[in-house]
Amino acid sequence: MLVNFIWAVQIISALLLVILILLHSPKGDGIAGIGGASHVFASQKSAEKGLNKLTGIVSAIFLICTFLLGFGIIH
Repeated sequence: MLVNFIWAVQIISALLLVILILLHSPKGDGIAGIGGASHVFASQKSAEKGLNKLTGIVSAIFLICTFLLGFGIIH
């Protein structure tokens, strides 16, 4: 019973993690990195900070579920 719940949480968190990572804006410097102008656009908006925090939380949930299922802690 508990194993099925952990599996469901892991699958949902995996799908959410894929979606959240795809929502992130690209961090590449591109051609601005050549002239050193990449630091001008380096500030994060509050929406992206929230997205980073949410991605971290979902990835932690995914890792915990993976360890619980992988090491057989939950039977």
